[in-house]
Amino acid sequence: MHHRPLYAEIDWDDRLVCIKGAKGTGKTTMMLQYLKEHPAECAKSFYVSLDSLWFANHSPLDVVEWLHNNGFERLFLDEVHYFKPWQTLVKNIYDDYPKMKVVYSGSSLMKLNAGGGDLSRRQRTYELKGLSFREFLEFEGVGRFEKHSLEEILKNHRVIAREIVSKAKVLKHFGKYLEGGYYPFYKSARGGYHERISQIVSQMLERDWPETEDVTLATVMKAKKMLMILAESCPQVPKMNELYAQLETDRNQGLKILYALERAGILSLLSSKSASLGNLSRPDKIYCDNTNIMHALTVGTNSGTVRETFFLNQLRCAGHKVSYPPQGDFLVDGRHLFEVGGRGKGFMQIKDVPDSYVVNDGVETGIGNKIPLWLFGFLY
Repeated sequence: MHHRPLYAEIDWDDRLVCIKGAKGTGKTTMMLQYLKEHPAECAKSFYVSLDSLWFANHSPLDVVEWLHNNGFERLFLDEVHYFKPWQTLVKNIYDDYPKMKVVYSGSSLMKLNAGGGDLSRRQRTYELKGLSFREFLEFEGVGRFEKHSLEEILKNHRVIAREIVSKAKVLKHFGKYLEGGYYPFYKSARGGYHERISQIVSQMLERDWPETEDVTLATVMKAKKMLMILAESCPQVPKMNELYAQLETDRNQGLKILYALERAGILSLLSSKSASLGNLSRPDKIYCDNTNIMHALTVGTNSGTVRETFFLNQLRCAGHKVSYPPQGDFLVDGRHLFEVGGRGKGFMQIKDVPDSYVVNDGVETGIGNKIPLWLFGFLY
């Protein structure tokens, strides 16, 4: 049975564990895997999804009380954001049933520290991302490969790449990954993969978002319209005032919608400076979160945009801070400057800039400060 790397990182014996992430990344699968692989604990464990209609007129606390009285010691709460107020629910379980271990999952849209429950001091939080290119190769049965830190790739990319390409035809598989390999359900979805992504995006906006924040149907419809406009123009930033006019909204609401789309794992915003919730700023560039969403939402994709989207996604999934630089495409961790392009891309745009690198698509190995694009899919 294949496990996501996060599975081994989670301390399942913590009293309160939160697993968040966008729909389709495998949160439910991960919890069910744990139950299946721990049969001795399974008899004292209980899994329930709070998006069940049963909870329309029943309280989850009644279930917890029954479980406690019948000797259950571990509770898995899936889709917790469908219960209001979910923060208070989790806090009450934690406080009132000290012997009960709880693992819960929810949407990336959740404001984990919002409301009166303030769970930050009580829980361990983990975030599940989509498949890296490295994980995709394992899913496909091509081979198991080690992950490499950014520093390792920058210093030894030629050696690392040569070892990998000696065992796998990476460019052949890389194209498949970019179009349909980010979400683990790609194997079961088959021909309807992109349609399912579109359905998930709609569900996040129409159901998950209203369940986690106080938004109206009108705002949801504006968000869907904004997404379709942006998906066709990514990564360029449209004239925001014109966009707000098309949506019949103002700057404040427009930016809130934009950042909600980012929290949902649909868009990725690139700025020269970080934005806080209290001071939302206009991003310098707007991307789809990953290349699979690009293919699902747009009729035709631009190869240059696909490259940049992949690079930004894999670096951020690996925990790196990426910002928009005065020159070049991406500034990583405030130190490393990257220019992303095709096989023939050179240093013209970042000439003489210290700690700068060119990332080339369509090549198996690089040389010097020129690194193959696919290799950044081995960061996590």
